[in-house]
Amino acid sequence: MTNKLNHIAIIMDGNARWAAKRNLSTAHGHKQGAEAARKILIGCLKLSIPYLTLYTFSSENWNRNPKEISDLMDLLKFYLKNELSLLIKHNVKVKVIGDRSKLDLDTKTLIKHCEESTKSNNKLTLQIALSYGGREEIIAAQKKLFSDIISDKLKIENLDEEIFEKYLYTAGVPDPDLLIRTSGEQRISNFLLWQNAYTEFYFTKTLWPDFNLSHLKRAIKNYYNRERRYGL
Repeated sequence: MTNKLNHIAIIMDGNARWAAKRNLSTAHGHKQGAEAARKILIGCLKLSIPYLTLYTFSSENWNRNPKEISDLMDLLKFYLKNELSLLIKHNVKVKVIGDRSKLDLDTKTLIKHCEESTKSNNKLTLQIALSYGGREEIIAAQKKLFSDIISDKLKIENLDEEIFEKYLYTAGVPDPDLLIRTSGEQRISNFLLWQNAYTEFYFTKTLWPDFNLSHLKRAIKNYYNRERRYGL
């Protein structure tokens, strides 16, 4: 089986702990985490990784402190506005996956503008998992699928994995080859449940704001030292 690395997914964990260790605000930790994401994106471009998915805000994160949620959304909007030129310059296509119904109109508008402005880019596809949950994604896919079956657009006997995947948020994007989670936690937290069926996992104790290109290369080296069996 091929071990080629096409898609890296990252659970960016540890912003709050990074800030707490330095007696800084959680908002400052998230800001440093956003800078780390920017550096890893540039690193993936240099390493010719064609797909990168970042777990930015989970469906469960809506239960956090309202002030923290507001700070995170403001930070997201800041980067959507200010990094668009960088994304276009580096030929990055942006795709936001998740339930947008809970997002405010300004955020939805910025996302749409960013996606439209980069839709023809093909150096790297950046998937931003925002208001995302793996279980919710599967349920949403099932609802659309059942609707097509009821309206006779799809015959149930024709349903297979390939067709089902077209109903997921990630349609058209290959499954992750490597999932990285920072901060020492060893779980996937409702992230890409369908897509991670045969993904290789890499856990590091490094907190996300400290994660850099050297750490990324270490994870990639670890990946290439494995043999992917896909259940065989």
